[in-house]
Amino acid sequence: MAHILHICTECYPAAKAGGMGDVVGALPKYLIKAGVPTSVIIPKYKTNWIQQHQFETIKKGSFKMAEETINYTIQKLQNEVLDFPLYVIDLPGKFDREDIYLDADGDGYKDEPERYMAFQIAVLEWLVKAPGLFDIIHCHDHMTAMIIFLMKYGKRYKAKLHNKANFFTIHNGEYRGELDWHYEKIIPEFEEGVGGLLDWDGRINHLALAIKLADKISTVSPGYMKELIEDSDTLTPLYHTEKEKTVGILNGVDIENWEPTTDEHLKIKLEKQNWQSFKSKNKALLLKEVGLKSRQTIISYIGRFAHQKGVDVLLESIAQVLYKKTPVRFIILGTGDKHLEESIKDLAKKFPNNIAPIITYNEKFAHLIYAGSDFMIMPSRFEPCGLNQMYCMRYGTIPIVHSVGGLKDTVPDISENGNGIAFNNLKVTVIEKAIIRATTLYKNKNAIKALIKKNAQVNFSWSKSAKQYVEQYKQLLN
Repeated sequence: MAHILHICTECYPAAKAGGMGDVVGALPKYLIKAGVPTSVIIPKYKTNWIQQHQFETIKKGSFKMAEETINYTIQKLQNEVLDFPLYVIDLPGKFDREDIYLDADGDGYKDEPERYMAFQIAVLEWLVKAPGLFDIIHCHDHMTAMIIFLMKYGKRYKAKLHNKANFFTIHNGEYRGELDWHYEKIIPEFEEGVGGLLDWDGRINHLALAIKLADKISTVSPGYMKELIEDSDTLTPLYHTEKEKTVGILNGVDIENWEPTTDEHLKIKLEKQNWQSFKSKNKALLLKEVGLKSRQTIISYIGRFAHQKGVDVLLESIAQVLYKKTPVRFIILGTGDKHLEESIKDLAKKFPNNIAPIITYNEKFAHLIYAGSDFMIMPSRFEPCGLNQMYCMRYGTIPIVHSVGGLKDTVPDISENGNGIAFNNLKVTVIEKAIIRATTLYKNKNAIKALIKKNAQVNFSWSKSAKQYVEQYKQLLN
């Protein structure tokens, strides 16, 4: 079978900011299990994980980007630490920073266009020197879209790479990589007459050019692909034009990392399918860790504090629920928008016995939250796939979701014999009702017990999803 190279800006556990990191850290090893050789390349960040591991230099070089000379080193992870080959590109001054995407002020780095372009050029410099190394180039989100364009039309790269099969996955269609045209100067020289492929609405649009040029386009759930085609604002006509090459493949769960019977992050693991003991003991640990005393219904939120995630509406809903003295406790874990972070802290000051804000991201602690919570809420305005709802079901926690994208695909409402509480409008009163439904359901111990047992049987394994990717790769090569 063909050798696949995944090109991305994240890969768990080396560098993760969200679900894309989980996907690129899991899919390759399940592809390898399915007999498909697969490698990953990401930038070399200053993350703790990367700094703690050894890398071997594969290639060194330099190139001009506008007036700047860029030095780069391609390195390969040593000692078979992961289940797949991981490469990193060291670009001094570009990615060796404390955070993957955000500057100290909470906003994106000001040199974001130059960083991503330098990374993509370095990848191409490697590929053009060894064009037979990989058979399919699988790019992820707008940060790698220019690679597809330059493989086909870049004067330095097209001779050896223009026939190379490519695959493009959209993890979040809201982020399009739109730039003013003065950034054209940092793009390597390309054929005359093809500049229009970069253009959408008068700007360079990386997502649009990938949709136009990719051999195959996927996104991370069937529901989200349907939503993109039906309504993507100014890109809707483009999605319609290219829809024959699109596919929605639901993300999976890496069951080696998310398995309550063996989870190395948990002090108390699931034994003999005794869910009652597992949940009650982890709940007690969780309450102790966050400083909450009452063992009422616990509803948690884990994720970025961003407009997409609906955190602003969630906070208003929580306030209304607590003003009415509803018997519920909230645990909120994440980082992001600084205004939202302050709003969460302020709300917790008003209700110190009901809200525990953890303004950071801690992978180990997240596992305890999944194990110890009764419910987990996901009020996203849109959600390409969502993994939290899958994780929490594996850990006996019941999802409360806004029925969009992958959340709609994976969490039908319990009134329809589903596996969670689903709501259809992102309004304060609607979320409030969903929270009250959860507190009412919590009192019905038999119903909770049956639902936990049912959800634990749902197959969200990457093995299932990897097979669908393999079929798509085979179609590309044929």
